[in-house]
Amino acid sequence: MTERLQKVIANAGVCSRRQAEVMILEGRVSVNGKPVNRLGAKVDASRDHIRVDGKRIRPPGRQTYLLLNKPRGYLCTLSDRAGRPLVNQLIRGCPPGVSPVGRLDFNTEGLLLLTNDGDFANRIASAGPHCPKTYVAKVRGVPSRAILARVSKGISLDGRKLAPCKVAVVKQSDNCWLRITLIEGRNNQIRKMFDRVGHTVIKLRRVQIGFLKDARLKPGEYRHLSRQEVMRFLDE
Repeated sequence: MTERLQKVIANAGVCSRRQAEVMILEGRVSVNGKPVNRLGAKVDASRDHIRVDGKRIRPPGRQTYLLLNKPRGYLCTLSDRAGRPLVNQLIRGCPPGVSPVGRLDFNTEGLLLLTNDGDFANRIASAGPHCPKTYVAKVRGVPSRAILARVSKGISLDGRKLAPCKVAVVKQSDNCWLRITLIEGRNNQIRKMFDRVGHTVIKLRRVQIGFLKDARLKPGEYRHLSRQEVMRFLDE
């Protein structure tokens, strides 16, 4: 069965379909040894040899969708020169092409999706109100109402104003616990936001991705998403 080349690349977990289109136009894709630099080309993933940047892609036999409770001390990447632990090592018999959707930093724990469906990954990772991400953070000290209001409205980082977010106090103590919901996901955003206002993040855990949460998953445990959950993400 033939499909559009960019869809095959995305389904192999290489990137999103839109990014695959850019790679094709840039001449980074070849089929059966011949460069393809125009959109609209169709291929048979079971027969054609497809390479991206010289590396052959092998489309998965079936699409996989996993929800992992990432522990601290794991990287959301598929390789590390320093040999640090990787999240895919937590998945028994992890299928080829299954990659983390977005990233949680080394010291952040909580819910993480992994898949070999490039379109699904792009849908989850893209910024916007269709898929907010919610975190619980322990910060140093007790931020004032004025500081929390300032953060909620969207502060500026690296010369760029952040989108508004929701911030609520979960527990008052010497070091306050907060619940934070973002509609964008810049690198280390929560840690940088609270460093900026003088309340360093001590602990950080993601507890919800869009509608999806699962308090039963212990750190290091994972489960497959149901078909209904996958379709709900794609429909929202």
